[in-house]
Amino acid sequence: MMTSPIGKAASWVTPALSVLFVLCWSSGFIGAKLGAADAQMTTVLAWRFVVVSVLLVVVGALVRRGAAPPRRAARVYGHQVVIGALSLFGYAATVFWAIGLGVSTGTTALIDGVQPLVVAALAGPVLGTAATGRQWWGLLVGAAGVVIVTWTDAASAATDAPWWAYLVPLIGMGCLVAATFLERRIDSPMSVWEAFTVHCVTSAALFAALAIATGAVVPPMQLDFWLAIGWLVVFSTLGGFGLYWVLVRRVGVTSTNTLMFLMPPVTAVWGAAMYSEPLTWTTILGLSMALGATWVVNRGGRCGGERSDAEPSDTAAPYDAAASNASMSSADSRPRVDTS
Repeated sequence: MMTSPIGKAASWVTPALSVLFVLCWSSGFIGAKLGAADAQMTTVLAWRFVVVSVLLVVVGALVRRGAAPPRRAARVYGHQVVIGALSLFGYAATVFWAIGLGVSTGTTALIDGVQPLVVAALAGPVLGTAATGRQWWGLLVGAAGVVIVTWTDAASAATDAPWWAYLVPLIGMGCLVAATFLERRIDSPMSVWEAFTVHCVTSAALFAALAIATGAVVPPMQLDFWLAIGWLVVFSTLGGFGLYWVLVRRVGVTSTNTLMFLMPPVTAVWGAAMYSEPLTWTTILGLSMALGATWVVNRGGRCGGERSDAEPSDTAAPYDAAASNASMSSADSRPRVDTS
């Protein structure tokens, strides 16, 4: 298997999308606590994905201007159903579950912040992309910051979460990592937003079934509940998960996942401001380490002529021109993974 260093595409668009992604993804941890104040977890998640699925289907139909949706093989849809079940259903359910068990929003984000280290370790054997020595040092520093803050929060007398609750976000992180690698391994003709629509519809069906089974499908009529749903739909789902897949295709798996180190600082500040969650000196230390790790990893990615593991190409031919023109985004072009 051939390997190549990992880096990121040089463009003003990428930094702008990255900043927006960090803000939107971090909003999900706050939205989880916001929604849980008025309803059960399953109720919030079911209506979150029902609403966003309807929006995406309607917008997709308007973009096609009445034309029939592109015909896809069952295998193509099957791949995206699995990816959606892992990335949206698996990840969102575990985040809400952990916060419901008493794990703070900042700590939940920090536990998920170990994801860049896992991705970097697996990127070589799975995708044929390699991290540099400088990047590995940055990843290890970021992981150490995660351990410091998580251990401090778990040992705090003010924390009422059971010890095993801190393992729940790791399950969700594993689901998202598996979905990310699966998405990069397959060669799908779907655009980002067409595939994302399948992900959301899949998750809506799964969460709706879960809500019906637990008797939690009827939503409360409080305004706060629907404001939380709007928050989760616009910022956390369309902005967070949507931009995640855009960046994965634009700059690659490892560069995108390195941004996860930036989620804890933003989430911790929001949690302190909105829910008076504590900001101790160990929390600040861990957050500083996470920020430094992000800078080191991305600085390392620009050294030695490194390139992205999914570097876009202006000259790459589309997989299926007819289907691409009929889809929601005709500009999406996917490089193939070299597994030779």
